[in-house]
Amino acid sequence: MGRVPLDDLDEQIVAHLIRDARASYAEIGTGVGLSAPAVKRRVDRLRGTGVIKGFTARVDPHALGWTTEAHVEVFCAPRTSPAALLSCLERFPEVVRADTVTGKADAVVRLLASDIRHLEAVLERLREEPVVLSTRSTVVLNRLLERPGDH
Repeated sequence: MGRVPLDDLDEQIVAHLIRDARASYAEIGTGVGLSAPAVKRRVDRLRGTGVIKGFTARVDPHALGWTTEAHVEVFCAPRTSPAALLSCLERFPEVVRADTVTGKADAVVRLLASDIRHLEAVLERLREEPVVLSTRSTVVLNRLLERPGDH
């Protein structure tokens, strides 16, 4: 899909929804200077054009006790598109980051789990996905450095 032009009010509404997807139309309207029905019409239009794909809950994996971390190289079936791989990985809440990369692997995934048993179960489920041929994992022992903005 190509770029959808947004006016300033649309951009402000999207920014409000990114900060808090549960904000009411009235709350957003107060912030952007529109009535609740006007905000709803704009949100409906933004959903219809694909700018807003949906609403979701963001969960802090550490709050769930998911403190076992692994970096997983993912090797895909030939001609697997990044979109197909993304669609696969989005189904795994334990995957907190995924990047396509150069080299032998097709992607590198940062995965969080509650313990090694949970990690193993996630890796088994991941390897069952049709687009995944194999994985190679490295378990993180200790984070030496994390700068602000890194996740």
